[in-house]
Amino acid sequence: MRSDVIRTGPERAAHRSLFKAMGYTTEEMNRPLIGIANSANEIVPGHIDLDKIAQAVKTGVRIAGGTPVEFGVIGVCDGIAMGHDGMRYSLASRELIADSVEIMARAHAFDALVLIPNCDKIIPGMLMAAARVNIPTIVISGGPMLAGRYNGKDISVTQMFEAAGALAAGEISADDLAEMEDIACPSCGSCAGMFTANSMNCLTEALGMGLPGNGTIPAVMSARIRLAKYAGMKIMELIERDIKPRDIMTPAAFQNALAVDMALGCSTNTVLHVPAIAYEAGIEINLDELNTISGKTPHLVSLSPGGSHHMQDLDEAGGVHAVMKELADNGLLQTDLITVTGKTVGENVSAAKIRRPDVIRSFADPYHKVGGLAILRGSLAPGGAVVKQSAVEPEALKFRGPARVFECEDDAVAAILEKRINKGEVIVIRNEGPRGGPGMREMLTATATVSGLGMGKDIALITDGRFSGATRGAAIGHVSPEAAEGGPIGLIRDGDIINIDIPGRKLDLEVETAELENRRKTWQPREPNVKDGYLLRYSKGVSSAGKGAVVS
Repeated sequence: MRSDVIRTGPERAAHRSLFKAMGYTTEEMNRPLIGIANSANEIVPGHIDLDKIAQAVKTGVRIAGGTPVEFGVIGVCDGIAMGHDGMRYSLASRELIADSVEIMARAHAFDALVLIPNCDKIIPGMLMAAARVNIPTIVISGGPMLAGRYNGKDISVTQMFEAAGALAAGEISADDLAEMEDIACPSCGSCAGMFTANSMNCLTEALGMGLPGNGTIPAVMSARIRLAKYAGMKIMELIERDIKPRDIMTPAAFQNALAVDMALGCSTNTVLHVPAIAYEAGIEINLDELNTISGKTPHLVSLSPGGSHHMQDLDEAGGVHAVMKELADNGLLQTDLITVTGKTVGENVSAAKIRRPDVIRSFADPYHKVGGLAILRGSLAPGGAVVKQSAVEPEALKFRGPARVFECEDDAVAAILEKRINKGEVIVIRNEGPRGGPGMREMLTATATVSGLGMGKDIALITDGRFSGATRGAAIGHVSPEAAEGGPIGLIRDGDIINIDIPGRKLDLEVETAELENRRKTWQPREPNVKDGYLLRYSKGVSSAGKGAVVS
């Protein structure tokens, strides 16, 4: 076993004495050592209960004959970090998470890993580490939050972010706002819609790195605890069979995950995270592959923010495996791939069924004939941009209008709230990319305010930053190259006409080439917002959004 290097032989007596200092017995040291990467903390709703998941995992490991060794991992709450400088640290934390899991796994020679994430950057960060370290690994998330109920309707954090705009528009009162905030998030767990955290938890299952139910069983259900025990037991089988992450996360597995992504209508942030995970596995994903997969994969599930259902509905409807079964039956999944169950994709999904056709539609009756995401290219985004087309109103799928340019999200939000934005305009928020932000802030405050004002069909937003999984409307992010790299988005001026054609996969700036070249002669990159610390180091090493914003 790998862990023999820290516990076997007379020359490791000092190492064994350090284990005994912590109370480990000789019998425990003689079993496989399983690193339990636990991102529990008291600032993220999806992570506050992960101590219970970790205890269940450790029970499962012990049942199957291993010794669990728990260690901590950081985690940022995107919702709490939203709308201020704290959001600059969210995406950047992904690299620290991957690095910290790698350090702990390799420094202590663990025989295997069980990864316990639940929210936005923690899941991909841990999967990146799994691919990098490549020892037997399984992921068990904490599970989604339940939806709240207000005036007879399900609500979630989406409605709370939109409430600021609704209050400004006079649609709700301050008392309504106070009542809603007590109800919208009624339990622990990752926020209740198909936002980034739940998108990544579902894709973990689709990749083959999580057990059936990993993406959808609600956090508060006893089934989640049972699943965690099974994950702890299953890791011992993966050791015995020497099944490692790179055996599972193959090019074909990523193709499967992207197909499931399109069928579920996942967050645009998956376009950052899936390529980054693939990068760590030595696999390159071209953004144009997403359009190819989207073009032949129907959108079968419409959860909040694009629809009215939430994660608990998807779980009740049969979960991710029911969606995968529908795709497999129609030739859109490769079914002979090994997974952490020790079985193939085909074996895993063979008994799955759609239990609520109002939530998971059939291949013959999809919500949309094409997948949930689209990659746009054109003179404004030669390196690509992404939109969650399943959350765009039909009237806004084609949008042409004059630009209103802002150098940061804060200025744009102020203009929206002060009602200085007119219908038909395209809000451009730049210098918010991975390098220029730095940190590539999410723009949920901006998009939610627009929606809350009832202008979601009448205004488009474009940014070299990114949008939350809770965003809806004509919101186009990840514009590459970003402004800090000298991309065309940095040359836009107020009044320039921008043409958005989501069905045609086009994003163009209708300004003559000669004029853009003249502007480029006087263009200067904006001074960085940070002068020291981690973000400064991050900004110097991070790649473009079009390449997954990885740090190499």
